[in-house]
Amino acid sequence: MLGRVNHIAIAVPDLAAATASYRDTLGAVVSEPQALPEHGVTVVFVELPNTKVELLEPLGNASPIAAFLEKNPAGGMHHICYEVEDILAARDRLTASGARVLGNGEPKIGAHGKPVLFLHPKDFFGTLIELEQV
Repeated sequence: MLGRVNHIAIAVPDLAAATASYRDTLGAVVSEPQALPEHGVTVVFVELPNTKVELLEPLGNASPIAAFLEKNPAGGMHHICYEVEDILAARDRLTASGARVLGNGEPKIGAHGKPVLFLHPKDFFGTLIELEQV
């Protein structure tokens, strides 16, 4: 069911500073910021040869990233995103196995313009998992 790792997401308190650090200190290619109001975040992607790193900061006070940063003020790993060929089939298989899909269980459109779902971290050893249809 799982494909390749699409990205690893890191929540940051200051997206501009994190972008500058990855670009200027690490020499990485970093995308322009993209606001995703439906998800409550602003993101950039650090392009790597084999995957991406997503840097995300809260967009608005209701952002789930704001709560994460309250507990982790310096930031930290937020989630890992795996690719799946059929997100609805993956969702149905996971829920039949007892895994919990966050939200209403229906995919939302993610930063790459593709359907995404998030899986409850308590079902996956403390790691929030995002699935993205490719």
